[in-house]
Amino acid sequence: MPNTSQARARIIAATLRIIGDDGIAAVTNRRIAKEAGVSLGSITYHFATQHDLLRESLRSFVDQETRRFTDLAARYCAGRTSPEQAATLIGQVAADTAFDSEHIAPFELYLQAGRDPQLRAAAEECFAAYDRLAASLLGAIGTPDAERLAGPTVALIIGLQLRRLATGTSTDDLVDALLLLAGAPSQTAAVSARPGPPARG
Repeated sequence: MPNTSQARARIIAATLRIIGDDGIAAVTNRRIAKEAGVSLGSITYHFATQHDLLRESLRSFVDQETRRFTDLAARYCAGRTSPEQAATLIGQVAADTAFDSEHIAPFELYLQAGRDPQLRAAAEECFAAYDRLAASLLGAIGTPDAERLAGPTVALIIGLQLRRLATGTSTDDLVDALLLLAGAPSQTAAVSARPGPPARG
């Protein structure tokens, strides 16, 4: 029998899986209880309403993601980092991020926040957390106006990740867009600018 904190975590994880698999309309207490291995009463004990559950599920996902990116930034951007290194790192992280149910769920929740004012405060908190992280990363690579560019950078990354999810494209566009934003040459431009093999006489 899971303890209180374990039960709460399992309920949130199950909710994100269900949303990622079948959308928000599929979220019912009975299905959550089955997926999480908890009682029906446990769900209402932790979350008085479905809005509470959706808000906390979104916040929990973003908390985990920002911790993961913060750890990566501390590990790889401790010293002076070039825009090329930072963009490549973000591209690698994006490529390694599988679009499993839990990573699809936030897109559904952000769209739902557009329809449901009760979710907007949680969505605002989530984007603010991403903005703070982006500002620190931009500052680490010496980008002028890091605070001002943080929001557009987050929007760019999330938009390109949504495009990648919808079309199955690679992360090359993401890396090139980040380099463009930082004022550095894109990977494509860098490759095309390299001298070719000498001509044979």
